[in-house]
This record gives sequence, structure tokens and C-alpha cells, in this order.
Amino acid sequence: MSTKKKAEAGKLAAPAAPAAGIQAPPPEEIFADELAFLAAWDPGQRPPSWRLTPRAVVTFIIGSKGEALRHGGTSLVISEKFVGDRAIVERCVVTLAGERGLLLVGEPGTAKSMLSELLAAAISSDSSLTVQGTAGTAEEQFRYGWNYSLLIAKGPHPEALVPSPVLTAMRRGAIARVEEITRCLPEVQDALVSIMSDRRLGVPELGAVEPAQRGFNVIATANLRDKGVSEMSAALKRRFNFETIAPIGDLARETELVRRRARQIVAEAGVALAVDDAVLEALVTVFRDLRLGRTVEGWTVERPSSVMSTAEAVAVASSIGLAATYFPGDRDLARLVPEYLLGVVMKDEPKDRGKLLAYWDATVKRRAEGEARLWKALLDARRVLEG
Repeated sequence: MSTKKKAEAGKLAAPAAPAAGIQAPPPEEIFADELAFLAAWDPGQRPPSWRLTPRAVVTFIIGSKGEALRHGGTSLVISEKFVGDRAIVERCVVTLAGERGLLLVGEPGTAKSMLSELLAAAISSDSSLTVQGTAGTAEEQFRYGWNYSLLIAKGPHPEALVPSPVLTAMRRGAIARVEEITRCLPEVQDALVSIMSDRRLGVPELGAVEPAQRGFNVIATANLRDKGVSEMSAALKRRFNFETIAPIGDLARETELVRRRARQIVAEAGVALAVDDAVLEALVTVFRDLRLGRTVEGWTVERPSSVMSTAEAVAVASSIGLAATYFPGDRDLARLVPEYLLGVVMKDEPKDRGKLLAYWDATVKRRAEGEARLWKALLDARRVLEG
């Protein structure tokens, strides 16, 4: 076969790039260039085992506010990844530098998990040492388990021991993450008490003790409105500093975050976000009204049972964007807002359809009477909510 034909055959056989893509790469891979730059940019004192200085960790998370940081002959603008108060991020970093556990609490969808992931990526270059808390989480997931084939063949032996993410973090001097810690049973949660207090883990089957290396710590998250949670013991609470992550307070910043995340999601389909800014702002405004129970005009709104989080707003915005891409036409995208919004509102309580209808008949109608074309389009789409 000629060289030209071989090249053409190679082109035909090569898979499309998106097919080989990873759906959700960890932040240490997504932002590898930023992490490498910040490591060189700030060569100051670092806590044991930390990859970045505390100042660089904060900069990595909240961004450089559009300013190009310079080091040597290179410069880089650090992107904003967490929309929130800088002081909260600084307190989180100080807590971890002081080797106390960090517990992030708040409403669902307030980016607690994302902040936990970013902190672990910046500090340890590894956000994967994670235990997902559920009612079925066992103590072994905080301590260790066994490879039973090796256990039968060799008996208790170091090769047969399967370390948990927490034990792996102890050995490396890294950050371990526990998602939804209050969904674990109390006796399972308490497996962390001695680990975080003594900074070592006994393995009686081997007659050994695993000491935590300097830099080891735990970041846990918990939802304030989660159902079926288990109360943390007083002993475990004392091992953590609590930080409450609140919803984004500013409409413009929340709208920008929703726009940015929706663009990223739609871009994975190889297209641009086709939802204009006016629709996005109206969507975020509706979410904020229903979340707070009060509009910016001061009108009272009945809050639904579902959590009207920023994360849910991102999901609706990206769904509308994908609908516009895959099902193009001349329909008004504003009319898709109530269709997708209804699914969010009725997620926890189907009867909340009535609350959304009441919101449409009061707030949306009053705004439409103010000659706002977009709100008139939303009011015209009310029939979608009637079922």
C-alpha cells in the first residue's frame, strides 16, 4: 500500500475525538497548567506535603480577578472556579493548614463538593481519595478491607490489606474527602474519631499501626436539608471546623456562573450556547425568587419544597441550550423555561405545581404588565404548567 493510501486509511480508522473524551476529568487535570504555574509563582512557605502555598491555593480557587499573574517570562490569568466570599476560602485553607478537619455544610447545590474537590486538587494534586457517604457505607471504607483471595492464601498479610481512601491519604500525607458524611450511620461516622484524634490507624490483624504522614487531613460535606440524615456525635463534631456555604447572594454573579457552566456543558456537544442573556437572567431570577420566598420588588412568594439551587439552574439552562441545538426551530426559547422548571419544582412534592402556578399568576403576570416582552412570553407559556 502506498504512503498516501496508508495515510487515508489511518484517517478513516481514527475514532472521533469526542468519543475518547472523559466526561468529568478531575480539577487537577483540567487546571494542570494553572496549578503548575501557581507552584512556581509563589515559592513561599508551604505546610507539610502541600503542593501550593496557602495564598496560591486561595488564588487557584477564587481566581486572579482578570489580572495576569507574572512569573519569569510567563503570565497567566487564573480562572474563577468558586463564586463566593474570599474570606470563606481563606478560613477553609487556614483550617486545613492547622491540621483540623473541615466540614462544609449548606443547602444542596451550593458547590460544597466542588469546593472540597478544588481544595484537595490544589493541596494534594489528587481529589480522588473520596468516600461517598450513604446509608450503606461501611466502616471498612474509612479504615481498610481485605483481598480475600490473598487472605485465604497467605493469611493476614500486608499484601492482602486493601486500604481505604482515608488510609491512602494518611500514608501520602494528602487530603481525604467524605461526601455526605451525615448520610452514614453514626457508628460508621465514628470510625473517623480516633483517626482524626490520634492521627493513626491500628491494624490489629497485622499487629501494626499506620501513622498519618504530615499533611493528612479530611474535608467532609453535609447538606442542611437532606432527608434521612444521621446526627454527628459530639466527639466527631469537635474534630471539625464548620463552614457554611451559602447560596450566591448577587443576581449578576449567579447569572454569570449559570451562563459559564451552561456554556461548558453545551460545548461538550460541540456547539455554542444558543440561549441569550435575557432568558438566562429571567431563569436565574425565577430560581432566586422561589429560593428566597421574596422577589427583588419585595413581593412575597410561596417557596416550593425542592431546593432551587444554582446547580439546578445550570441544569435547566443547559437543557434549554441543548434543546435549541438538537431540535432547532423558530420557537421562543423563553417558552421552554416553564417546561424544564416544572420538573425541578415537582421533584420533592408534586403538589408544588400549584405554588409554581401561583407564582406565574402573581409575579410573572405583574412583570408582564410592566411591558417586559420576555415576561409576557413567559406568561403566555403558563398553560405548560397546568398539566
